[in-house]
Amino acid sequence: QVQLVESGGGLVQAGGSLRLSCTASGRTFSSYAMGWFRQAPGKERELVAGISWNAGTTSYADSVKGRFTISRDNAKNAVYLQMNSLKPEDTAVYYCAADRGLSSLLYRTPDYWGQGTQVTVSS
Repeated sequence: QVQLVESGGGLVQAGGSLRLSCTASGRTFSSYAMGWFRQAPGKERELVAGISWNAGTTSYADSVKGRFTISRDNAKNAVYLQMNSLKPEDTAVYYCAADRGLSSLLYRTPDYWGQGTQVTVSS
């Protein structure tokens, strides 16, 4: 079992930055691929970024490439999402997710989810 807790959301003006954090419980965090998803009102949940267990591979949605960076610190059981040049269309609830494999995380429904953190970007 993996429990995930997100933090770092909030209200920011367009062009600003936020850093989301996700802390995981469990001794096997370093073996899991991790990712960030988001869901805006009235829209389906979408993948934002994913990272393999050793940070050797990362993947991003086209809409955030060049603006967002995913990273992880296995010693701290944490994964991060640095969000720069934020746009109003980035407004959503952001969820941290974990799965045994990066492919499963990217192309299927991850096994574990956090409760979400709200990000609101004003114009």
